[in-house]
Amino acid sequence: MSELDGNLQDWVVTHRFEPLDQFFVALSRLGYGGAIWVLIAVGFAVATRRPTAAALAAATIWSADLLALAIKVPVDRPRPFVVDPQPAPLLLGVIGDSFPSAHAATSFAGALVLSRWVPGRWPILFGLALAIAYSRVYVGVHYPGDVLGGAALGLVVAIALPRLVAALQRPRPAPPPG
Repeated sequence: MSELDGNLQDWVVTHRFEPLDQFFVALSRLGYGGAIWVLIAVGFAVATRRPTAAALAAATIWSADLLALAIKVPVDRPRPFVVDPQPAPLLLGVIGDSFPSAHAATSFAGALVLSRWVPGRWPILFGLALAIAYSRVYVGVHYPGDVLGGAALGLVVAIALPRLVAALQRPRPAPPPG
């Protein structure tokens, strides 16, 4: 962990504003497993009558989540409250390692894939992604670097997976006769 990352995390959690604590806890809970993003995708699918787009969005969001969880194991970065239990995290029952933030990965994957689908809504979608990602630092369960790494992972997945699906759906040329 870099000293800057630790100092930034420490500054955020020691400058919490108590009236906002439950708001950030609620935002953090919204991000579990990318559920809020899948619900938004289903809502957009119903509104636009494009169910396959919702399936692709869900696959993208959950792929980002699974990749983040897979990366946590070899990186093995302890969560901030494990390194220093004070101040206590606002969210209890958080398990696993810290890097990368799966909440940030699913949020940025969801925001990017959905903003392609509904381009006029990108400020709202990325605003929600930023808020959920920041909430993880605010509640004391991630370092800022975890969130940045998760966001980058989510964006990469949201760019790569739809391209992979499109490439797999292209018709293959017929083999030459003979």
